[in-house]
Amino acid sequence: MYQNLNIPVSYSTRANFKFVVLKCSEMKNVFLTGAFVILAQWFSSQSFDNQAHRGGKSLYPENTIPAMKNALQMNVTTLEMDLAITKDKKVILSHDAFLSPELITKPDGTYIPKDSGFYYKIYEMPYAKIQTFDVGLKKLERYPDQKKMKAQKPLLSDVIDACEAYSRELKRPLPFYNIETKTRPFSDHIFHPEPEEFVELMMKIIVKKGIQDRVIIQSFDPRTLEIIHKEYPKIMTAFLVEKVDDKKMAQQQTHFENIPVEKFRMYPNHLNGVAGDMKFLSFTPTIYSPEHTLVTSKLVQECHALGMKVIPWTVNTKERLKELKEMGIDGVISDDPRIFE
Repeated sequence: MYQNLNIPVSYSTRANFKFVVLKCSEMKNVFLTGAFVILAQWFSSQSFDNQAHRGGKSLYPENTIPAMKNALQMNVTTLEMDLAITKDKKVILSHDAFLSPELITKPDGTYIPKDSGFYYKIYEMPYAKIQTFDVGLKKLERYPDQKKMKAQKPLLSDVIDACEAYSRELKRPLPFYNIETKTRPFSDHIFHPEPEEFVELMMKIIVKKGIQDRVIIQSFDPRTLEIIHKEYPKIMTAFLVEKVDDKKMAQQQTHFENIPVEKFRMYPNHLNGVAGDMKFLSFTPTIYSPEHTLVTSKLVQECHALGMKVIPWTVNTKERLKELKEMGIDGVISDDPRIFE
């Protein structure tokens, strides 16, 4: 979609476009500026957001630099990723708050036992120690096409540097970044710091790298989105939503002893639809991002009426992508970027 237009297209027509106008008369400058903004606004309204989930984990080890670079070679608009915080306050890419038995190869070449629970908590491990564990060698039955290679959980700063440089090398538009804050009200001080500290550590890197105009902060946790909205109001936000009934909540509680039950009810459960979910936020986010089976034409219309785009997860077949597009969605998050080809 963006191959022939070497600019990053924002979700909002309010975006500030930075460009250099050659010396000419003042009237010509005004005309060129207006024409550029009109073109950019039109293009934004036509765009569909193809997001590579964890870099496209069907093809490369998830949340790694090789995965992100591979996605940049494909028809992808946005790189989706997850963050965790280490013991020494490093911001790294990781979907799980612990070293997962499904993915990890230990330094001695053996695997983590499946019944190890949360033994290897990232929040209790320094980054140097985490780097000794491999995330790319273990074969995954669910992803038979995933390329196997040595890989580690990277720093967010290194991921941004690598993706910006590789995009320029490919002469493609610079990507958007959809970054999930992996926090939940019931796991503060267990899997991560409190949301204020998490956001501060994350945003320090995003601001330093100068990618604020191309970042979406997504979360199931309304607390982090509220902080972003208050302290960084120009940053785009995405509200992640899944259906959580009493049975699923009870399963979550079994992993966390002595945590008040109220903590498990502080984020949306979709039991009362979009209206019920939105009661958890004091503002309207840029994007409503539900699990894809929750999407209906009515849901999309409701979100659009509220001024939100709809970008569901995780859509992995062309057939399902077609169905959702017919409902009017604005983008999808997919493990397999090949569905965008």
